[in-house]
Amino acid sequence: MFWPMFAVVVGFLGIVVLGVLAVRVFLAAQGLGRQVTESAARISRAAEELERASVSTARSVDSL
Repeated sequence: MFWPMFAVVVGFLGIVVLGVLAVRVFLAAQGLGRQVTESAARISRAAEELERASVSTARSVDSL
């Protein structure tokens, strides 16, 4: 009777460990998604600033 109970307990603990790891992976994926969104916004702002700077530079070159 000991071994069947031991197998059930070990199986249950294995499922608990897999559940905890799944939650950690889910939270890490959410954090990565937030970082990707933030990086995309920063890249977009940098591209807009670069475009404005290039227009300003083109205007100053044309005036020479």
